[in-house]
Amino acid sequence: MSQQKIVIGIVAGEASGDLLASHLMTALKLARPEVEFVGIGGPRMQSVGMQVLFPMEKLAVFGYVEVLRHYREITGIRSKLRRYFLANRPALFIAVDAPDFNLDLEFALKRHGIPTVHYVSPSIWAWRGERINKIKRAVTHMLALFPHEPEIYRKAGVPVDYVGHPLADMLPDRPNRNAMRETMRIPLQAKVFAFLPGSRQGEVKSLAALYIETAKLILQQLPDARFLVPLVSRETRVYFEQALYDCDAQELPISLLFGHAQDAMTAADMVLVASGTATLECALLKRPMVITYRLNPMTWRMMKRKSYLPYFGLPNILCGRFVVPELMQEDATPENLSQALLNLLNDKDAIAQLEHTFTELHQTLRQNTAQKAAAAVLQYLPAA
Repeated sequence: MSQQKIVIGIVAGEASGDLLASHLMTALKLARPEVEFVGIGGPRMQSVGMQVLFPMEKLAVFGYVEVLRHYREITGIRSKLRRYFLANRPALFIAVDAPDFNLDLEFALKRHGIPTVHYVSPSIWAWRGERINKIKRAVTHMLALFPHEPEIYRKAGVPVDYVGHPLADMLPDRPNRNAMRETMRIPLQAKVFAFLPGSRQGEVKSLAALYIETAKLILQQLPDARFLVPLVSRETRVYFEQALYDCDAQELPISLLFGHAQDAMTAADMVLVASGTATLECALLKRPMVITYRLNPMTWRMMKRKSYLPYFGLPNILCGRFVVPELMQEDATPENLSQALLNLLNDKDAIAQLEHTFTELHQTLRQNTAQKAAAAVLQYLPAA
């Protein structure tokens, strides 16, 4: 006799959420094979068998001004999702990050008796701490990736589990740079820079020219330097290729990769990375980095006013101090970025200290995340 299917609603808004969700979904399927998933997700989630109602790219918008431009479309999608899930009630709803989109949806579903699990704590410890009140109304259970987060939710009376980060489970303790270079056919003695301009189309449009001009300045001092630029989609590759043309830089020794961000970072001596989950990947791969970002000026001013911390990159936040340089907004110039990368490249003591710091961070975040997260979710499903 076949088991009756159990439907879980799930929404992820960008590439990092797609990764997190796919691992959780796989662990849930192992525990309860009758589980099915429906909602919004990317290719990794679809590979687990998810039914997609809307493309994930519709939600991959960052910043106040940018969200306002897409406000009607985004709220329209959320309204349609709410109606869908209330008409086709899932046993559970899992929101993967994307709090500005998901919390209102969670609130509506929870109010109608559908349990809601939020996977990835909003960064209320960094800015907009007042969101804890909304979270308490909207979220049945919080899954926190970082060890400093659970206490915030316990004090607020929100059930919470610290589950660590799946990247810490996936990535090796000692990445083999020489082996990766052999695989990628890169000379072992070459100076290699991995440039990661982000996963969103808007990020690549904003940062591509900056990265290219930075590469030009590095090449003036290191004529044998090579640059690896992993891009997550055809659209982002088109933006970067256009920037190469606009900057008259088609002859630069830049290799554009479809994905393979972790391979590029593993092979690199130094990484320039847009603020986001990629900074954590870079830390777990024990690579020295410079973090940068540019936002719409109005969005930047609003974020600065609401921020509690002096840093933005996850490695610095998790270590509670500046362990790697951050050059943001008007400080993000080709001159500043190239100098910061070259200074760090030539500081062997600083690189050795970073490897030690990142190794300790890796051990803290390695928690068998997918299984821990699945165990927390399973308690809300009907008994087998």
